[in-house]
Amino acid sequence: MRSGRARGGPPADRVVVSVERRRICQWLVLPAAGFIVPDLWAQAVRIGSARIWPAEEYTRVIVESGTPLIHAMFALKNPGRLVIDLDGVELSQEIATMPTRVQASDPYLGAIRVGRKSVTTLRIVFDLKTEVKPDLFALPPVGDIGHRLVLDLYPPVPLDPLMALLEAERLKERTAPAPVEVWPEKLAEHPADKPADKVTERLAERPADKPMGKPAEKPAPTHRADARPARAIRPITIAIDPGHGGEDPGAIGPRGTHEKDVVLAISRKLKSLIDAQPNMRAMLTRDADYFVPLAQRVQKARRVQADLFISVHADAFREARANGSSVFALSESGATSAAAKWLAQKENDADLIGGVDLDRRDPVLARTLLDLSQTAQINDSLKVGRHVLDGIGTHNKLHKASVEQAGFAVLKAPDIPSILVETAFISNPDEEQKLRSDRHQQKFAESMHGGIARYFARNPPLARA
Repeated sequence: MRSGRARGGPPADRVVVSVERRRICQWLVLPAAGFIVPDLWAQAVRIGSARIWPAEEYTRVIVESGTPLIHAMFALKNPGRLVIDLDGVELSQEIATMPTRVQASDPYLGAIRVGRKSVTTLRIVFDLKTEVKPDLFALPPVGDIGHRLVLDLYPPVPLDPLMALLEAERLKERTAPAPVEVWPEKLAEHPADKPADKVTERLAERPADKPMGKPAEKPAPTHRADARPARAIRPITIAIDPGHGGEDPGAIGPRGTHEKDVVLAISRKLKSLIDAQPNMRAMLTRDADYFVPLAQRVQKARRVQADLFISVHADAFREARANGSSVFALSESGATSAAAKWLAQKENDADLIGGVDLDRRDPVLARTLLDLSQTAQINDSLKVGRHVLDGIGTHNKLHKASVEQAGFAVLKAPDIPSILVETAFISNPDEEQKLRSDRHQQKFAESMHGGIARYFARNPPLARA
């Protein structure tokens, strides 16, 4: 059997590339001028769109076209730059205006320059603000989206969600108001134990030589035989996951409302309510308009040792009359309804739309996500789901009166109770209007917060090292 390499010629794959280049760069004869020039636009690839998604976590640049792009990338230093060469690509308006899309607040990308390296090659130069770890990969078409060339600019050391959470807590402690000063003799007794006149008498008995506004000298501490050391209560950590983001808008309402925008707004409000609660804190898996792969959302929750993972979404259906809120937990044995199965498949497709380089997926994490032996996690998820469903039912009609189950990839953390909340149907004009309203967003957040608080009041988390 012969190999794919012709005698004396280049390898077969190189032949394909060279043939493709000859096809793109056909020669056009101009008899009147007496010479020939390359007809670059006869079959040149046209860029349909170019998009930039900046964020603290990483910046993503996407170039979309109708056919796969022949590309090459290399880096330059002093100053730091990344260069991508695209073969047989037309210098369209979308590419020419890429430099105007760079935002001053972008932490990694300073500027973009576009020009022709040669007659057949288009060059894009990315000026960097700092050292980055680039990742360049191609994605096949999905839905209405064509072929995409994706460039992700990561910091050399990935941002740690746990350190970010601890730093936020330290900042909160530094900015908290100073505690009110109290007379030492009052510390041992609860104010409710004494009537107002007795409190007044005790204050009148202060030594006369002590000026107003300064406490008396602290009495020597007394030790009781049965006194027990105060037990430190660890904070309850909630991981809030605003669905979709960046390249993936999620469902789109009749008025053009994007699911990714309204669920981020609701999630931010929910985080504020949780952070204001004593002994509770919240972490967002994304805090801006950028895409986070499903596996990374779970990974972030596990990194901060979350006691609960709550993924926030807005439902959609082909019929506008569908309405109501829903809560879902993971299922080990299939979906509880055909609608739940359809919804899980739709949400699990987020990685295809948002853009994940499947060739670089961590096999250990993949095995973790595929592990369905998590009965205890599912039982706890159903409990907290019931409380959240009851809470959200105080603000919006329920689509189903019970917690449903399906194989959502984002709910597969084996050690964290995890639920997915469909706040309302964005495909329903009335509920879309609710989702767009700041007041209703606050109500959705408050109703979910109430359910979470009731769950942990009855099911305090276990102690951890």
